[in-house]
Amino acid sequence: MRKTTRYVSLAVSGLLAVSSLTACANDAASSTSAGAGGKGDGKGTKVKIMVGGLDKVIYLPAMLTQRLGYFDSEGLDVELLSEPAGVQAETALVSGQVQGAVGFYDHTLDLQAKGKSVESVVQFSHAPGEVEVVSAKQAKDITSPKDFKGRKLGITGLGSSTDFLTKYLAVKNGLKVSDVTPVAVGAGPTFISALQQGSIDAGMTTDPTVATILDKKAGQVLLDMRTPEGSQKALGGPYPSSSLYMQTDWVNGHKDTVQKLVNAFVKTLKWMSTHSADEIAAKMPADYSQGNKALYAQSIKSTLPMFTDDGVMPQGGPETVEKVLKSFNPNIKNAKVDLGKTYTTEFVEAVR
Repeated sequence: MRKTTRYVSLAVSGLLAVSSLTACANDAASSTSAGAGGKGDGKGTKVKIMVGGLDKVIYLPAMLTQRLGYFDSEGLDVELLSEPAGVQAETALVSGQVQGAVGFYDHTLDLQAKGKSVESVVQFSHAPGEVEVVSAKQAKDITSPKDFKGRKLGITGLGSSTDFLTKYLAVKNGLKVSDVTPVAVGAGPTFISALQQGSIDAGMTTDPTVATILDKKAGQVLLDMRTPEGSQKALGGPYPSSSLYMQTDWVNGHKDTVQKLVNAFVKTLKWMSTHSADEIAAKMPADYSQGNKALYAQSIKSTLPMFTDDGVMPQGGPETVEKVLKSFNPNIKNAKVDLGKTYTTEFVEAVR
């Protein structure tokens, strides 16, 4: 595998043009910490991280770490960029546009099966944080994944983690992958509009989209995977999802920088575990609440159980993810996945 370029000079405007496809206007924004700038390991080290939706609560640690000043305190100049789906963050990473991606851990297994060496360096969560919602009009007819046959099911993007989990739920409940029709509708307003207009019958999304759907009475919860208990019930075990993952070659060549990133993220996770949803919401950009601070705080409160407080990969988590992917993904089903190469605990164990 070729080594990731140290830094690829891309016009930020170009990246933001791509990001304009996102469901929420604030997803198109990039955000840079006030570091000193410069290149190479050391004070002001520049790092670009693509997030699969900066305003999604499941990826909240990315922006929160910046807002708390923890990147700066580690001597990092971190630029956060946003795409509407984790699969697009993955693409940005493997193409060398960015040095890190905040997205679902399951992409590391999928990429390994495709010959790419990528690893999670800090694990934000031990549950997906995803919710399967059904439209108010279809609530009586869709009461479990067994009723997915012939239905149009909303996902953030084809090849995304919502796509993976939707297919697994169908297969687990006796259906074939071909029995369901995945429809890429992003998140936020585009997801909600698709649900209200009947473009999708049900779909998988996260907060704050879930909270808005319930508030508008546009749909109701079918499956809730925002807690470890919900993950166990739906998927049969802990499901590590949100994480910072990076190309293995880059990690091995920049261990000091990776350690600083992990230090900052773990500090944020510990801070989150000792503060209320209201306190967390108050630290986030004002536009993330979309004019309803109480609803935004509630969406954070509902999702908080998914997060770890130490960044450590949950025991048995990689095995659950492999089981889920092997159930429907022919590339992984027929591949020998080395789980030990999909994540590392080296950096979380060294956090000071």
